Amino acid sequence: MTKPWAITLGALDEKLGIQVLEQSAQRVVATMPVAGNTQSLNRLHGGATAAFAEALGSWCALIHASTMDKVCAGVDLNITHHRGATDGLLTGTATPVHLGRTITSHEIVVTDEQGRRICTARITNQLIEPR
Repeated sequence: MTKPWAITLGALDEKLGIQVLEQSAQRVVATMPVAGNTQSLNRLHGGATAAFAEALGSWCALIHASTMDKVCAGVDLNITHHRGATDGLLTGTATPVHLGRTITSHEIVVTDEQGRRICTARITNQLIEPR
């Protein structure tokens, strides 16, 4: 088995202001500010939340995949927005629903500073050989 991959922020992750707090194949936790990630009405942009959730779930999948010398590619993302936000810091937590040899599924829960659920997402990643 190979040493697990360590999260490296991409350009979009940096623009979103994501900060990683915890990382393993069993759990990835990170934060993202609402400020700088709003839409025209000064509310949290659903696309920013979806990108945040996708990053966390994909990172969790990639850490798992890396232990088998594989990488991953997202094949499905769905997200339900439960409430809006206009300020503060969001916390996202990705946990596996299924960790297989060829596919993974993760649930990502994003909450606000009061612990209220902002959204719930699910991502499925296919595990593939690196090119």
